[in-house]
Amino acid sequence: MSTAIVTGQPVPGSSLESDLRSLGFDVRVAADAAETRNLLATVPADRRVALVDARFVGHPHALRLGLTDPRFPLAAVPGAVTAQPAARPALARAVARATPAPGATAARAAEGGAPALAVDSLADRVAGALDDDGGAVHRPELGSLVATVPDGPSALDEARRAVAAVDEEAVRLKSAVKSRDGFFTTFFISPYSRYLARWCARRGLTPNQVTTASLLTALIAAGCAATGTRGGFVAAGVLLIASFVLDCTDGQLARYALKYSTLGAWLDATFDRAKEYAYYAGLALGAARGGDDVWALALGAMVLQTCRHVVDFSFNEANHDATANTSPTAALSDKLDSVGWTVWVRRMIVLPIGERWAMIAVLTAATTPRITFYVLLAGCALAAAYTTAGRVLRSVTRRARRTDRAARALADLADPGPLANALGRVFRRGLPGFAVPAVALLGGAAVVACSALTDFGGTLPVAGALVYVLTSALAVARPLKGALDWLVPPLFRAAEYGTVLALAGEAGVNGALPAAFGLVAAVAYHHYDTVYRIRGNAGAPPAWLVRAIGGQEGRTLLVTVLAAVLTAAQFKAALTVLAVAVALVVLVESVRFWVSAGAPAVHDEGETA
Repeated sequence: MSTAIVTGQPVPGSSLESDLRSLGFDVRVAADAAETRNLLATVPADRRVALVDARFVGHPHALRLGLTDPRFPLAAVPGAVTAQPAARPALARAVARATPAPGATAARAAEGGAPALAVDSLADRVAGALDDDGGAVHRPELGSLVATVPDGPSALDEARRAVAAVDEEAVRLKSAVKSRDGFFTTFFISPYSRYLARWCARRGLTPNQVTTASLLTALIAAGCAATGTRGGFVAAGVLLIASFVLDCTDGQLARYALKYSTLGAWLDATFDRAKEYAYYAGLALGAARGGDDVWALALGAMVLQTCRHVVDFSFNEANHDATANTSPTAALSDKLDSVGWTVWVRRMIVLPIGERWAMIAVLTAATTPRITFYVLLAGCALAAAYTTAGRVLRSVTRRARRTDRAARALADLADPGPLANALGRVFRRGLPGFAVPAVALLGGAAVVACSALTDFGGTLPVAGALVYVLTSALAVARPLKGALDWLVPPLFRAAEYGTVLALAGEAGVNGALPAAFGLVAAVAYHHYDTVYRIRGNAGAPPAWLVRAIGGQEGRTLLVTVLAAVLTAAQFKAALTVLAVAVALVVLVESVRFWVSAGAPAVHDEGETA
């Protein structure tokens, strides 16, 4: 329950109190600032509180945007301000400071303080006091929505006409859709999925329920693909598109109803990958029923797709708060944005989730799993080359100074374990300039090549892994602040996953590649979990977890040792046990974190749909 304190005398014909109740607020009325302070002190400390000027005129959705978004401790729109429980002390101090004198705001402006308010409003004075105290007050973009406190009868009539002139529901539906989305989603999904989101909202469905429905639909699609029949493949393609429609709907429902939650953040962050990778496994199982083994292709697709995402995550984190962040390449990209057709071409080239799932669905229904994976791998490789090359050009041509926060995020994304950290302290001076990603590339290439180009059971992969441990330590020995240091995490991912793929393929025993698929999926979940914790400003997973699962270089060395000392059949069993162990440890810790009270209530847009 939330409480709204309406201050002052309402205007005739106002529906403000009923609008606030429809938004879930328990409404209390105060005559002046003194009574507002008294009422505020009586509201239970675990409630959100909103202060609203009784003269407020505007759209209910403007109030919804300003007063109900769970992501922001403090928020305001003209005539209203709100604080979540954690920010209540700041609100109380601001109310105490906010003087009720009508001329006070003008005096503050004359002294160089906050701008004078057009109308004396306690809520706006409190919002200004919060700004003065350094509070991060979120002020949502209202666009054509109206939120104002009129200063007289004529202004009141004008505000009401402005409210009547805007189709609030159309604005709300439009804002439910991502402002930047892929071509397929924009033109083939969102035109109707937004109405599905509204339908869900009006029936009390939550985004988490829709997300779960999307996952279940995708898992059924994977099961249909696993039948290996043409009818199963057709049904799988149709259900995969249906799952994607629901995947778009859950985000649109969250934006439409402003229902963001910690659990929703976790579900939204992980289910997309679970759906896609489960579908890959379904295709591989279906192909096996027809006598075609495509597990290596399925695992290769998962490795490539995960590495693509890590490139995105690392580059964005490296430049999250970089200063002097300019580049001729970025300027050219901005210039191309003014040419409409180039925007859509560039969005399609990167093969976002909408285009990718549509392609997979059509190919599944019309061709074979092998052809589906061949086209998917070729498309993802082209997309990876395009995006990575563009980001490398931006990095080498921009003059940016990266912060300690960015370096910490890259170090966490790199996922070094005890071995790399211990050796890194020995090589504390680290490597200069562009040598960091170069050494990471050479070390990764060494262990993957040794694993792929030698017969199973040899010791050369172990030697390659030892070299890789050394190069990993050198790469993370000092803060990752170089121009291309954001390449280190994706290079580490490619090395670890590629080694598992190569050794499982060399084992040549039935079941080794599916076991490797499970291990890479479990480790990839850990890496995605790290990304979304960082995006929620919650830091990386605890150090004990990273130590428990060995870090990326420790796992790579362990897999090569297992391949050297075990038979192929024993190696398959070891991969299975390792996959289960890693999955259990990371899932238990991840679930504990994301359902805890301390998890961030984020709404991450994730991959462009």
